[in-house]
Amino acid sequence: MRRISGLMLLVCFCLIISVPAAQSAEPAKKDPLASWQAKFDPSDAEYTYILSNISHPVIEGVGVGYRIRDAVWEKSGGRLFVDFRPLAQLGGEKDVISKLKLGAIQGMLSSSVAAANVADRLGIVNLPYVIDTFDQLDTFRATPALWEPFAASAMSSGIKVVDITGYGPYGWATTAPVKTLADAKTINFRIAEAPVNTDFYKAWGLKFTVMPWPDVPQALQTGVISGLDHTAIVCNITKKFTIAKNFTELDYAQGLFVHLMSKKWFDKLPADLQKILIEVIEEESAKTRELTRKQYTAQIASAKEAGVSFFKLSAAEQQQLINDAAPVLAKWGEKIGIDYLNLVRTTLAK
Repeated sequence: MRRISGLMLLVCFCLIISVPAAQSAEPAKKDPLASWQAKFDPSDAEYTYILSNISHPVIEGVGVGYRIRDAVWEKSGGRLFVDFRPLAQLGGEKDVISKLKLGAIQGMLSSSVAAANVADRLGIVNLPYVIDTFDQLDTFRATPALWEPFAASAMSSGIKVVDITGYGPYGWATTAPVKTLADAKTINFRIAEAPVNTDFYKAWGLKFTVMPWPDVPQALQTGVISGLDHTAIVCNITKKFTIAKNFTELDYAQGLFVHLMSKKWFDKLPADLQKILIEVIEEESAKTRELTRKQYTAQIASAKEAGVSFFKLSAAEQQQLINDAAPVLAKWGEKIGIDYLNLVRTTLAK
């Protein structure tokens, strides 16, 4: 009995010391944001600006949040800390918009499709073939008659629209090649949770599923969806091309992140910090729009090198999409303001 008891004690002792050893041998989970950690201690900041985003900062239009953080910290002498929270740390976009309206957070880099839920006029950037090239986007931002009505559109909700960055032109990432509209009708496309997108997909006569972005990977893997309405930048960076190995370049709209800010919070900020914050956001956003052009070219090249096939619809079929969407533009023109929509279209067509 003494021997048995001794053996049991020895076994227990070995188990006790082996568990920590086994645990320590497990690889630590890598922090996906380790490369973006602040090189300063923000604990003594007088003011904090919590800024949310749903995507990964390797996308230039998202990474701008960290560049804004660092520039504001330096120019404010450490008085204002931009606490940037990407990767949906604060929840999905609809939840974050609610938090922004309530004042629980102060800012958000909202996808353009989600921003349309804040104010109808913000949906103009999602309408097909209205603001569809990088050059048109730059003209839109640089023209006060176009930009100012857009920027003021969410004020009734207590939200300022400060600036925009992007994630490239929209198209279709699909599991089967889509070279024609007949091919497209065989695909079940995932589209974003935005009423304007629902309207023009119905007008195009295509099958679609409205789905939150976090649900997309599993849906794509299991075949619930067979296509994505998104941009090549996002599809390549987030590894969607590992399953959907085809991309049809529609270029019907520019994917944007719209910088939304709580007006109530901003109005309480000292005037000098207001000036610093707005100037930095505008400067960094402009630089980032240029970086996005370069990232688009680089990501297309990377995807092609990895074996992704790229296609374009014929000019006639692209014109068919434009024609089929005409009733949607008329409907949204009433919401956005028909005079404003016409002004944007005629100015950008020059």
